[in-house]
Amino acid sequence: MHVVDILDRLIAFPSVVGTPNGEIAGWIKDFAEQYGAKVTVLPGPEGDRVNLFATLGPADVPGYILSGHMDVVPPNDPTNSRNLFQMQKVGTKLYGRGASDMKGYLAACLAILPGLAGKSLKQPLHLAFSYDEEAGCRGAPHMISRLGELCAKPLGAIIGEPSGLRAICGHKGKAAVRIGVQGRTGHSSRPDQGLNAIHALVEVLNAAVETAHSLTHGPFDPLFDPPYSSLQVGTIKGGQSVNIIPDLCTADLEVRAIAGLTPLEILEPIRLKLERLKDLGYGIDWKVLSNYPGMSLPMDSDLSLLVQELSGQPPLAAVSYGTEAGLYQMAGVDAVICGPGDIGHTHKPDEFIETDELEACQRMLEHLAERLVA
Repeated sequence: MHVVDILDRLIAFPSVVGTPNGEIAGWIKDFAEQYGAKVTVLPGPEGDRVNLFATLGPADVPGYILSGHMDVVPPNDPTNSRNLFQMQKVGTKLYGRGASDMKGYLAACLAILPGLAGKSLKQPLHLAFSYDEEAGCRGAPHMISRLGELCAKPLGAIIGEPSGLRAICGHKGKAAVRIGVQGRTGHSSRPDQGLNAIHALVEVLNAAVETAHSLTHGPFDPLFDPPYSSLQVGTIKGGQSVNIIPDLCTADLEVRAIAGLTPLEILEPIRLKLERLKDLGYGIDWKVLSNYPGMSLPMDSDLSLLVQELSGQPPLAAVSYGTEAGLYQMAGVDAVICGPGDIGHTHKPDEFIETDELEACQRMLEHLAERLVA
């Protein structure tokens, strides 16, 4: 099965983040098993989503992980006329939701399996496909926590986020939280008898804005753009009518932290500001929506040099977006980002990947597999 045909099949599964993924996971499982892979289905706590871990070769010997996610962002652009879950080929471009992010990489991983069928590997090749990466890397931690029972400690993990097949050795960490304030409603003519939740939350958000400004003054890391940590208020909701005292207000905050800083620690002063509202009679809520660490791999590390050799391109020190790579590093597994496609083409109605990029990724992974054959 050609890599383009595999991508066509994968795009046809509407595996939107936060929804059941049994269909795409089942198809991948069947495909991998027919070429001799041992596949383990790892259900997540949600009950309707799974991670997949597949191994070719001896699991008790250190090998390499090819890591990707099966979920895609929702097709939420009302102006789009294209069926995003039906791949369309226009010239050399392959259009469809997830073509770059990151079903193209999954297709390349699967496309190398037929060539390995029947071959004896001295070191294993693992496929680690996760769910809900687009919701803040929610699925991968459940799989990574079980690596010890699935295989010997890997030599490294290649996370196939779109990078133009260039090794990326670092990225920022990220956390997102939802904060809520519960007040007391009433008629707006008697504010003395109510507790205005919006007014209360504004005080907390002012602290968030002040923190965001302070981060622009450092600390700095010139590897990133911007070279400092960042914080923003992304959404705010509250109130029913201008003449009703709002009794509920919520906001979502996001922080992206340079290496050496922990995202949730940056948010701690804001959490403490929220806590103080309890003394004024308000109810409060602080919910962590996502939290994953940054990633930093020396550019002269064995894994970086290996991927540089395989891809034929020099590595890039760092990017500002996040991936599952930091989770592998936190578990003691070296990780690097390298996948086909362009991050600038993702999360858009006209998302696409070039056919030659897809085929080049397949060749790169085949070169890796050749090193593992006995």
